[in-house]
Formats: sequence, C-alpha cells, structure tokens
Amino acid sequence: MAAVASALFLGLLVPTSASSADAAFTQFIASLWPEAQAEGVSRTTFDEQTRGLEPDYKLPDLILPGRPATGAPSQAEFVQVPADYVKEASIARLAGEGQRLLQKYRAALSEIEKKSGVPATVMLAIWGRETDYGRYTLPYDLVRVLATQAYVGRRKDQYRTEFILALKILGDGVVTRKEMRSSWAGATGLTQFLPSEYYKHGVDFDGDGRIDIWHSVPDALASAAQQLVNKGWQTGVRWAYEVQAPAKIDCTLGVPEVTKPIGQWLREGFVPVRGQKLSAAEQAQPASLLQPEGIYGPSFLTTKNYFVIKEYNFSDLYVLFVGHLSDRMTSPLPFATPWSASKQLRTKDVETMQRGLTRVGLYKDKIDGKAGMQTRAALGAYQKSAGLKVDCWPSEEVLRSIQAAR
Repeated sequence: MAAVASALFLGLLVPTSASSADAAFTQFIASLWPEAQAEGVSRTTFDEQTRGLEPDYKLPDLILPGRPATGAPSQAEFVQVPADYVKEASIARLAGEGQRLLQKYRAALSEIEKKSGVPATVMLAIWGRETDYGRYTLPYDLVRVLATQAYVGRRKDQYRTEFILALKILGDGVVTRKEMRSSWAGATGLTQFLPSEYYKHGVDFDGDGRIDIWHSVPDALASAAQQLVNKGWQTGVRWAYEVQAPAKIDCTLGVPEVTKPIGQWLREGFVPVRGQKLSAAEQAQPASLLQPEGIYGPSFLTTKNYFVIKEYNFSDLYVLFVGHLSDRMTSPLPFATPWSASKQLRTKDVETMQRGLTRVGLYKDKIDGKAGMQTRAALGAYQKSAGLKVDCWPSEEVLRSIQAAR
C-alpha cells in the first residue's frame, strides 16, 4: 500500500524535466493496475497498452504545475453565433447525404426505430454532426488522451475510470489501438462515445457478438439511439417547434424551469411557423421557450426530447443542428425566421459577464464562458433592472454596463 500511495503522490506532480515527468507519469499509470484488474483488464492487456505510453501535455483542459491552466478549447457550439454553427450549406450537404444513407441502411434503421422509438433521421443526424458520417478522422490516440487527462486533467477522477474502461475495450478485442481514435476529450467511434458510455449504452445490433461503434454502422446508430432512450427519449414527440414569438415577449422566460403546455404558449401569442397546425396531443406536451439569439432570430418551443439530445452534447446549438438536420432529411425547408447578424463575445468576456451577474444575485450557474439559456435569462433580468433594452443577448454594451455597476 505504501508503494501505491507513493506512486499516486508522484503521479500528481509534473516535474520540470521531461525524463522525470515521464518517470512520474509511468509510476502513476502503474499504480492504476489494481483498479484495472478489478475491472477485468488482463495483465497482458494492461502491460501491452501502457508500455512506452507518454503523456500529451499539449492537450487542452490540463492543470500543469508552474504553467497557466490550458483550459478547454473553444468548441464551435459555444463560441460561434448560430448562423455560423447551424450553417445552411452544411445542413443542406449533410441532409442530402442523410437521405442517401436512409435508403442504404433502411432495414437496420427501421428496426432500430421500431425498438427504440428514436426516429431514423435523429440517429443519422447525430452521426452526421459527430463525425460527418464517418468521414472525419479523429485526431488523437484515445489511450494517450485518457491517460493524460487522468494524470493532470481538470476531471482526473472521471478520466481515471474512462482510461481503465478503454483498456477493457481493447482487451475485449473489438477494436485495435490504432483504430481507437478520439477527440481531445476522449470521445470515440462513429457516434462519439466515452468508454463508460460504450458500456452503458452500447448495442450489438448486427448480432456478430461484438459492440462495434467504430466499424459497424448499425451498432453505432443503435447505440446512439439507446443512449437517448436511456436518458428519457419519448416516442412520438418532436424535439421542438419553431414559432413566431409575440412582439413584447419576455425573453427571460427562456429557461428550462419555465415549462408550460404548448397550447398555453400558443394562447399567450406564440404562433407555429408556416401555418402549422398542432394536434391536441401536441398542444398538451410540456415545453420550454428557446431563443438562441435572444429576441433576435428564430424562437422555439422545446420538448422533453430537446433536453434528451442536449445530454448527448450540452449545447443548445448542437441540439438545434441535430434537430434541424433531422427535419431536413424529410423536408427541404430551412428555419422560417433567419438568423440575425449577431456577434459572439469572447469566452473570457462572457465569463466576466457571468461573474458580474453572479455578484448582483442574478446568475447562479457555473462560470464557463458559455452564453447558454441561464446566462441569457440572467442577462435579460439585468437589462430590466438597469433600464436597458431587454434582448437577452450578450453584447459589449451590456458587458460595459455590468462592469460599471461594480
């Protein structure tokens, strides 16, 4: 036990010299063997996959002693304005390819949809968004990413588990180390799963005795559908409805906590676009208001399934992309209301804004530099209190006002 404790202590240090850093890292990795063994990883697999393993200190989201925190990278869904992220050209291209894939995998998709209740177009939209239907080559070695994040990442405990489960996957022989590429955050496969998600939600749909989300499209799509089901997917419910908001809309209502039956939203002046008529069952569904650009751009009434997709990737723009791409595979129509020409504040400026809103008691969520639902609503509340135009959109003008209010 003393030797393990010593190794764990050394594993928390990142010495200045490369050789000592590698030695400490190697000791840290070696200390994980008892946990790996308990998880069913063989000694042979552990030794083969960790022999010569080196950390990658160029990864984002690391905490290195003596160096500035690297921070998470600026993911497109958090720093781009909606018009740039949900880009029409990208949606149109992916929708066209999705229509072709609907036909190619018709039998498998129909069966998965029948079993899961998740529409085939939603499964394909996730695949399209995550890896461009498998065309995108993931840039990192999964084992190295997870080992580094477990060693000096911001979320060490989480990645410690993910690292061990990645070794377990390799030991199962489903995929080779060379094929198990990942994002910087450790998501892998056609539909981008963490190793823990692979074991929680993975499905061997093609019946070959292996859950293969790297090569088997049916397995990858069925696994994506199962993840949505496990997170609460409701069969027969849309992800959202685009609506025209009333002229004097209170944009601070756009938070998940404010939920009303769709019919009530309609009675309060929200109108489905293009004259769409909603059934009594649809109007009875609970929904929240989403205005990704504040009072500018499209408005949506989001259902439970919107938030289920959001658990796949916690970003409003990600869900809008997936939901809209799914719709476009069966309809050529873009959003009825175009995106505005808004500008996105830099992440550090949004963080400053969030701290200011926290200081005045209007914001209680985490400081993450992301202008999500809670940030936009808190911003709108501040605009009300300061006598500013209430648009729930983070601008330089509002940032200056918040800073001056100190």
